[in-house]
Amino acid sequence: MDETKIAIENGKTALGIEFGSTRIKAVLVDERNRPIASGSHDWENRYENGVWTYSEEDIITGLQSCYASLAGDVKEKYGVTLTATGALGISAMMHGYMAFDKSGKLLVPFRTWRNTMTEEASEALTKLFSFHIPQRWSIAHLYQAILNGEEHVKDIDFITTLDGYIHRLLTGRKTLGIGEASGMFPIDSEKKDYEQSMIDMFDELVSPLGLPWKLRDILPEVLVAGDSAGTLTEDGARLLDPSGNLKAGIPLCPSEGDAGTGMTATNSVAVRTGNVSAGTSVFAMVVLERGLSKAYDAIDLVTTPTGEPVAMVHCNNCTSDLNAWVNIFREFAEAAGIEISTPKLYDLLYFKSLEGDADCGGLLSYCYLSGEHTTGFEEGRPLLARTPESKFNLANLMRAHLYTSLGALKLGMDILLKEENVRLDRMFGHGGLFKTKDVGQKYMAAAIDAPVSLMETAGEGGAWGIAILASYMINKKDGQPLHDFLEKEVFNGSSAYTLEPDPKDAAGFNEFAKRYKDGLPIERAAVDYLK
Repeated sequence: MDETKIAIENGKTALGIEFGSTRIKAVLVDERNRPIASGSHDWENRYENGVWTYSEEDIITGLQSCYASLAGDVKEKYGVTLTATGALGISAMMHGYMAFDKSGKLLVPFRTWRNTMTEEASEALTKLFSFHIPQRWSIAHLYQAILNGEEHVKDIDFITTLDGYIHRLLTGRKTLGIGEASGMFPIDSEKKDYEQSMIDMFDELVSPLGLPWKLRDILPEVLVAGDSAGTLTEDGARLLDPSGNLKAGIPLCPSEGDAGTGMTATNSVAVRTGNVSAGTSVFAMVVLERGLSKAYDAIDLVTTPTGEPVAMVHCNNCTSDLNAWVNIFREFAEAAGIEISTPKLYDLLYFKSLEGDADCGGLLSYCYLSGEHTTGFEEGRPLLARTPESKFNLANLMRAHLYTSLGALKLGMDILLKEENVRLDRMFGHGGLFKTKDVGQKYMAAAIDAPVSLMETAGEGGAWGIAILASYMINKKDGQPLHDFLEKEVFNGSSAYTLEPDPKDAAGFNEFAKRYKDGLPIERAAVDYLK
């Protein structure tokens, strides 16, 4: 305790703050990269005027509330007022679109990763570049705004993502970590920068419009893990900590999206390693040893925080509909006068699913609360379907809802592992789906027919991951690569809990996946006719 207190007082720490979809979390680590304090703030996206968004007020008050929660935890545990840290890093949900004019004014509401409004732009740019451009990428949002004739386009001075926006508020610098930058625009992994040939193609494409900017001029500077990304300004310190206790001058590492911090937090930045994050959305990433044979709509090519190529399968929908079903059972319990805690209710229902049939007894479910680009849906309709012969019971119902949380992901992973024969030595899981012991992990292993591991530190998530990237910036040895730093300074001696796939479960999930794929026209009909 005394050692930790001294480390805090002397600024021998690193702080990471991550903006997730439903929670903002802060983690403070010591010199050995162990979490020593944390804070959080709950928030939720809004659906306004056909756009999934968070307001600027939500972002700033959430940031301040989360930091205050962390500072309060430090004070309560160690009796110390937090005035400085050795380094600081910001992370947030990946990609999306934030556009600003020269005065720093946000021109249109923040368009998050969850929006599926850019299909026309996505398809056009994919064809132009011969490189898959997902709908949530910033360049797709920008080009869609151009195609729509949106008034704000001519006034753009700078575009970025959520973590880049917060980083700029704190440092005044327009930068982005390369992993997050690879979700704004395609990256040249050799040069660690945007793909210049594609920049030129885009500028030529829009040149007839006579826009007052060139693409590179409005994109953030690309930095890699270990680079310095500026320092906390006086204004930034007051913004983060209105109490006035926090001092300016703290160095910041390049900001990253939750993909990059997830890779870091699971020690999955080396070739042939992978990780899957399963919460509001679900995405899996595998670090490639070779390129793919062709472009796939279901697979995005991004990078690690150091710029190595990564294949990503990203799906907009995971646990939101599952959580809604759990809440139905909560209402039933309350109506029956039964008191049950949230963790116990989840455990009860998740464990019950283990009693179900391996193929969910013929049930079919889609968890599409929002659109799902992986399977071609611009809007979502949560849906449960069955035949008269289906085995409709509680165990199969919960198993179907858990399977479908990974349904779209499985379709993309099958392309990587079965069609492209990508080699995967280890897959680490993290996120809310894995909280109930063995259940989500068991189903994930069945979905990819490969072992899935959970690490002791997985619960700390991306906030810990960005804290580690901040620590790497100030504590790495000369020339030490990130994967070596993680192995020796962060995960040395840590243990992981691994589940092998059950052949019966894997066969059952394949049956469910076939039903899922064949039943997509049912979901299409729901989108078309259920208004």
